[in-house]
Amino acid sequence: MIENNNSTSLGRKLSHNRIYKIGEILFLFITAFLFIKLIDPLVSDNLLLKQAVIWSANILMLIIVWTGLKLRGENWKHFGLTFKSISGKEALKTFLLSLLVLVLAVAGFILGSIIMANITGIPEEANMSSYDYLKNNFGMLMLTLVGVYIVSSFGEEVVYRGFLITRITELGFDEKKGRVIAVIISSIIFGLAHYEWGPMGIVQTGFMGLALGICYIKLKKRLWILILAHAYMDTVLMIQLYLANN
Repeated sequence: MIENNNSTSLGRKLSHNRIYKIGEILFLFITAFLFIKLIDPLVSDNLLLKQAVIWSANILMLIIVWTGLKLRGENWKHFGLTFKSISGKEALKTFLLSLLVLVLAVAGFILGSIIMANITGIPEEANMSSYDYLKNNFGMLMLTLVGVYIVSSFGEEVVYRGFLITRITELGFDEKKGRVIAVIISSIIFGLAHYEWGPMGIVQTGFMGLALGICYIKLKKRLWILILAHAYMDTVLMIQLYLANN
């Protein structure tokens, strides 16, 4: 690995020491988990506040990820996230590729549903009761979509694909084997992160994460494509929940 002159002493350890690298990954998710477990009881049964706690945990993870980049002297481009302007042709290509990723991610989601249905023997549904606050509230739907785009569509792709897959592949495995391990681990953690959706939701999102992880590698870390695809899915899901509640 090329030494970055802008990195700090801790950043150099994070770049070169496997124990520090693993520690950073564990610190990220343990911190978010403890945050949710400590704050969640304080909001009682208020569904909106419970959702806000999860969103806050995701933002906390983004801050930790950003801190790790700064310590190393890196930037978001390291995860495939750029903010430069692009041509109309490139924008169209990005959009079309995002539709392809959407199809593959939905296919993974459906595959997870089929597998769970065969295991349980019944067409179980994911537990989406945490979004019951959307009932008869169009304004809350709009607010939720804004929050979801930031912390889910954007945040989850940065954390579970950009950060997690990249950092695991940097642990010193064989390059090809490292990518496979990274994609599998990231999809498992991504599924477990949706534990509030129940067993069905964990498996569905796990397989969806597997599809997104593969796309992340195959598309050479072009993270905006995955963010857009994730945003499409989140939009459909939130509107579906709003209509179902009504």
